[in-house]
Amino acid sequence: MKRALQGLLIVVVAAALAQGPAHAQSADLVLCDRVAADPADPDKPADAKGVADVAASDIATAIKFCKSAASSSRRAMYQLGRAYAANRQMPEALAAWRKAADKGSTSAMVELGVLYGTGAGVTRDEAQARKLFERAARAGNPRGVSNLAALGGGAASDPARGRELLSKAAETNAEAQYQLGMMLAEGNGGARDDTAARALFEKAAGQNHPGALERMGAFAQEGRGGPKDSDAAKAYYQRAAALGDEDAKKALERLRCPYTIKDKRGNVVTNLCF
Repeated sequence: MKRALQGLLIVVVAAALAQGPAHAQSADLVLCDRVAADPADPDKPADAKGVADVAASDIATAIKFCKSAASSSRRAMYQLGRAYAANRQMPEALAAWRKAADKGSTSAMVELGVLYGTGAGVTRDEAQARKLFERAARAGNPRGVSNLAALGGGAASDPARGRELLSKAAETNAEAQYQLGMMLAEGNGGARDDTAARALFEKAAGQNHPGALERMGAFAQEGRGGPKDSDAAKAYYQRAAALGDEDAKKALERLRCPYTIKDKRGNVVTNLCF
């Protein structure tokens, strides 16, 4: 384990130095990004893949290197909170997220809002949750927009305003592209526009967003907003399913078994599969 970590550090240091003086960042931050970056964090650098959850085997590494980088990086402070949360150290996670939010991390604002909204680790406070989601939404964080809408009230209770907030974030963020695409596809907050929705899903799918990949499969299968292409639809579904999207898995099963046999009462007896 020690030898493997040393080897990884050599690679990380080389990557940090290769960026040049103008864009150099500490090796600690590079390694923090590698094991704890949030794929949906607007602060995440484009070359960091991110992880849905900090892996149990990476928690100690994440805490060590994110803590070291956190003094000069709000992103590292937010990621330190993720590492603490993965280790069930909620008081430490709360403290890190509060510091990151104070420095302007919108993802930390969202995480704090979720905790206040659910009462996990803190006294439940819906007003505080709404305030945090509103701050994140105004800064263009797509999760801030969607969570604010889920609470009701505030700017996101107006779907048109929700579109406006997401439009800014959708310039660069895959989650925002996906959510704005959903609003356009459903006609939520304005006119329905399948062509624009498909374009947004395609952008997000290019960044391996599971939901966008699934939607691209559906749009290609149905010919919504662009050409109908069953082969492309299957390929999109397969990519989404590989990333764990349950709707894509069901769509693939429907493609494999498209014919349903029913009895005279209309009950499904079996499916014919290829």
